Amino acid sequence: MTIISTLYTSDFSASLYAQLKQIKLLVCDVDGVFSDGRIYLGNQGEELKAFHTRDGYGIKSLAQCGIAVAIITGRKSQLVHARMTALNVDYIIQGEEDKLSALTKLMQTLKLAPEQVASMGDDMPDVGMYQCSAIKIAVQDAHPFVRKQANWVTEINGGFGAVREVTDTFLQVHNKLSGIHGASV
Repeated sequence: MTIISTLYTSDFSASLYAQLKQIKLLVCDVDGVFSDGRIYLGNQGEELKAFHTRDGYGIKSLAQCGIAVAIITGRKSQLVHARMTALNVDYIIQGEEDKLSALTKLMQTLKLAPEQVASMGDDMPDVGMYQCSAIKIAVQDAHPFVRKQANWVTEINGGFGAVREVTDTFLQVHNKLSGIHGASV
């Protein structure tokens, strides 16, 4: 079996690396993927989350590869909408507990096959997305069951640059990693 090294310490089989080239949509959970999974609540009911700027830069860079980005999250948050809008995320689906159904509908709308979809999650509700995704990504600190379902586990924990690890790998696969410029977001 041929092993291909990536920018990060993960090595991919040649077949998984070839699958990465076919991806047209990266769909991610938010809590535990873009954030560390913790939710901070203030005395007036305000909700706070921390997002890593490296992840933002990576998401914006995926446009160079022709890969659309979607988020599917079970929670609804104006904060998430604002952050994802600032990153030019193509599809923002919030308040959706049945992530398999939401992703299936999105794939039908976009006329995508499972071979063209990668999904990234950290907890049990995200496993549904894996059912119709060729690339199943779990963040390093994902729930053990989710990690076992994945065919790619990031080296980095959710909220600390795991999304950037994924986007950089896609950029590397498309030979665009060194050509990306711009500001962190």
